[in-house]
Amino acid sequence: MIKQQEERAILVIASRLLGYPTAELVKDHQDINECVEENIETSELEIELVASYDPLFRLPSQEIQELYVATFDLKSKLGLYLTAHELGDSTKRGAALIKLQKIINQAGFEREGDELADYMPMLFEFLAVAPEAPNHDRLYRRLAVAIQRMLNNIDEGNPYAGILQVLMRYVFPEPTKEEVARLEFDREEADLEELPYPIMYQ
Repeated sequence: MIKQQEERAILVIASRLLGYPTAELVKDHQDINECVEENIETSELEIELVASYDPLFRLPSQEIQELYVATFDLKSKLGLYLTAHELGDSTKRGAALIKLQKIINQAGFEREGDELADYMPMLFEFLAVAPEAPNHDRLYRRLAVAIQRMLNNIDEGNPYAGILQVLMRYVFPEPTKEEVARLEFDREEADLEELPYPIMYQ
């Protein structure tokens, strides 16, 4: 069992790592290392956490940016939008986004930038800084299912796999088989709803 400050630090680090890599990668690396030094007291966790992101920062900055796009932007099963994992392209996503935005606002926060309310790096940062609330447990479970889906589909050698593994090991509850199955079923329903009629029926 890790301390709350360690859990929050992991969420902040994951938020930074899973956001689009900026040109200031050297500064990002330094900031993340400082966050680990200041907040992680468990030696085993410190070793595992540093090992989870070190391979990424060994790459040239352009390669990191190309890897990020290839990993998260070009593969739907590795996307960084929570409701896209849950609902695919269903029209139900609009209502789900409004509910997430309400959770954020009720905690006293405003969403900044152009990202949608279900952008996972933003939700990690939100959970790291927001006061605990009853609806956060449900958000943790929803994120856990999405992260597990990503882990099931990411290449083992991908440098981004490490931070996802740390999140699931130390922060998020392990999803049940029923939760994972329900996510795939709900997506299947959503995808079918969005399909156009075959030409022969028009």
